[in-house]
Amino acid sequence: MGTVVGGILICLIVLCIRLYNEKATLQQKIDLYKPMIETTEGIRDILYYCEVYPKLKYLYLSPSLESNLGPNILQKHLENPDLIFDIVHPDDIDILRKKQSGTLNFDKPIKLRFKNHLGEYIWFEEYATPVYKDGKIIAVQGVYRNVHSNYILQEQLEYKSTHDGLTGLCNREYFQLKKKEFDQISIPISVIVADLDDLKEVNDEYGHQMGDRLIVAAADCLKKFADEEMIVARIGGDEFIVVMPHKNSFEVEQYIEKVRLEMKEFSNLSPFSPIQISMGYEYAPSSYGVMRQLLNKADQKMYKNKKMKKMLVENR
Repeated sequence: MGTVVGGILICLIVLCIRLYNEKATLQQKIDLYKPMIETTEGIRDILYYCEVYPKLKYLYLSPSLESNLGPNILQKHLENPDLIFDIVHPDDIDILRKKQSGTLNFDKPIKLRFKNHLGEYIWFEEYATPVYKDGKIIAVQGVYRNVHSNYILQEQLEYKSTHDGLTGLCNREYFQLKKKEFDQISIPISVIVADLDDLKEVNDEYGHQMGDRLIVAAADCLKKFADEEMIVARIGGDEFIVVMPHKNSFEVEQYIEKVRLEMKEFSNLSPFSPIQISMGYEYAPSSYGVMRQLLNKADQKMYKNKKMKKMLVENR
């Protein structure tokens, strides 16, 4: 009997020693990885490991999700990974679908937008790596980096490079770029050239600030009746060009008449100098290779319009 009890005690001692050693080994691993986990959870980037098969399931999602997209959302996304499809921008949802199915090109950075708790879409750049088993994608691991400020700065720089600082219209450089594009395709197109009348006299009598106010007012009138397809550009001091793709002559004349009436109404209500503008246009059924010709003809008609108005004034 004593031998049996002794054997049991020895087995218990051995088991306790083994459990102690295993616990010590596990603690060593925890102590080893603890600084890495704390570092990971302290950075602003969003790290994740998400199973995609048989269903979405986060094995890890860093707490930095909340500092990027809003408070109290980490647990919700851990419990329901499909919530990511509710906050992704509609134009970027296909990227997530392809990532989930493994058909996305993972060799390139992924750019997409997520909605934060304020309803604003934030730009992220993601580096993702698929995980395969038996040739089938089972998970994706990666990191999202908040690049929103970079995108905003890039958009601002791009806007400034293509838009006029005074009026907010497209600038000469942008017009020249689009002019080359239209020369390479064949679509119905019209070009309007517009020029303010007697702006030099206004500048001389009232100062350049008054002249700038008239330029801005003219730009607003030209822009008011333009649709998204049209290009309204300021190409010089008081010179404007309007490009109207897929419009016929009747539609162009309607636009010009609306602009003239708007400018007349503006001038009647304006507490400063009245705004006068001369316009000429030219239409072509095909834009291919004729943009310079259209521009020159429209310019000639504009000056003819300006000359006729001067003659009427002189003959009064």
